[in-house]
Amino acid sequence: MKKEGRDGMQQVYEAVRKHVSERRGEMISLLEKIVNIDSGTTNIAGVEAVCGILKQEMEAIGMDVRVIPSEGAGPVLVGEWCCGGTKRPLLFLGHMDTVFEDGEAEHNPFRIDENGLIHGPGVLDMKGGLVVALSAIRALRDIGSTDRPVKCIFVGDEEKLHMFSRTKQIMISELSGAEAAFNFEVGYRHDGLVVGRKGGGIVDVTVHGIPAHSGLAPEKGRSAVAEMCYKVLELEASRDIERGKLINCGMVSGGIGENTVPGEAKISIGIRFPSLAIRDEILADIRSATERVHIEGTKAEMNVRMMMESMDTTDGVMELFEHIRKVAGECGYGEVHPVTVGGVSDSGAVVSSGVPAVCGMGLKGEGCHTKDEYALADSLVDRAVLAACAAYAL
Repeated sequence: MKKEGRDGMQQVYEAVRKHVSERRGEMISLLEKIVNIDSGTTNIAGVEAVCGILKQEMEAIGMDVRVIPSEGAGPVLVGEWCCGGTKRPLLFLGHMDTVFEDGEAEHNPFRIDENGLIHGPGVLDMKGGLVVALSAIRALRDIGSTDRPVKCIFVGDEEKLHMFSRTKQIMISELSGAEAAFNFEVGYRHDGLVVGRKGGGIVDVTVHGIPAHSGLAPEKGRSAVAEMCYKVLELEASRDIERGKLINCGMVSGGIGENTVPGEAKISIGIRFPSLAIRDEILADIRSATERVHIEGTKAEMNVRMMMESMDTTDGVMELFEHIRKVAGECGYGEVHPVTVGGVSDSGAVVSSGVPAVCGMGLKGEGCHTKDEYALADSLVDRAVLAACAAYAL
């Protein structure tokens, strides 16, 4: 926390609110522009269009901007402000893609209803959060804050968990030297800020047997499907729901026909975990089941197709949350409280890389990933004020 007197900090907080409030119309206009662009993860052109608009906004603020190709999905947009500051940078994280199919922006366009609710695809998850993040930086610029650099890392394929690109590696490479991170993911109406998230992933186990004609030479065959069944039962028995240890053999396949002893089979396993320790336990269980042979002549290999780390509630995370809570009370935002949620986010990769993060700093609302998604219009200003004040005071 900065060592300015209480009166001095209050003057800063009031100046932040004044500057953000004066630009509320601009915030709404920017949000409307990007919500009305279809940018589902696989619509790379749409993600690039959103990226282009945000790049222009960053440049207008005076940020140094880079657009990094992800090699398989939408780009990574990196914007740095106050690069000459004496302190370590604070990260502002977000994603530009949504879960919606092309055409949704036309059928369900941006609009604000009579109750002050903003509707439109991705308005809550999480295009509103991107607007909040940039508005907070603009406010820091306008009040003359110069000692804390802020780096935005906005990715293009978070909703597909970076499965087909280099986005995750690019993001991790940009974390170096950071003090902390605010992730402008979905905010909650009850003002919970996220200090813990489950991690998840997909692991494939491919079993190889010996194919043979089931009628003419069944004795020559070794069934990959039968071996797979042993492994499925073993893996399902090793899960522990009470501890948050989920191993779900959600998809199985194998064989080419009823008259052939199957020579290959595959298990696709969905995993969820509340901590990196339980993640490692799950991977050890899958590795053990993969290596264990029940039917002589079969073999198997394991491949981690995708992994998003859990966001562990570390001491650093809680220290950052307490800082935000203190500032929230002092700057007039009100009370916030810590929550742990099940959905994964990039905060897991950030925290596991050693950078404390608080997630859920974006617009407040409900219904994300559905056509009924909405955000509270009033939270545009409030959340930008909170982020800017917390960044200034860090």
